Amino acid sequence: MLEKIQNDIKDAMRAHDELKLSVLRMLSAAIHNREIEKKSRGGEAVLTDDEIIAVIRSEVKKRRDAVEGFTKGGRMNMAEKEQMESKILESYMPQESADEEIEKIVKEVIASMSEDIIKPFDQAQGKNFGKIMGAVMKKIGGLASGDKVKAVVEKFLVK
Repeated sequence: MLEKIQNDIKDAMRAHDELKLSVLRMLSAAIHNREIEKKSRGGEAVLTDDEIIAVIRSEVKKRRDAVEGFTKGGRMNMAEKEQMESKILESYMPQESADEEIEKIVKEVIASMSEDIIKPFDQAQGKNFGKIMGAVMKKIGGLASGDKVKAVVEKFLVK
């Protein structure tokens, strides 16, 4: 994955595509920063593809939040720029799992957990919700966004 990003940086330089070059350089820097962070915690400095996808997902989320903020502030030109950056980043993410696949995994996780966690969700049971979300996200990996998984888990727990 990192090799593809580096090759695309070179291609963007050759094509004089300033927006794509800027976005990919920023992504490369974010990946490098995550490698430094991982190494400082005693881990291996090289990121796996799943970890790189997590970095990309984080950067896409930042762009979506920025689009929302700029839109509310009436700065449509900045919102459009952030939207274009988001599309470039999204092209490096794998296809998200379908809702049916996510529902199947959520059912499996809930079935494997104890009865006290399966109670209907309410605000007081936030920690149980978090346990289920954590288990589902671990099982799904980078194949679905947290927002999408959250919606499916809530669908099962809110009765």
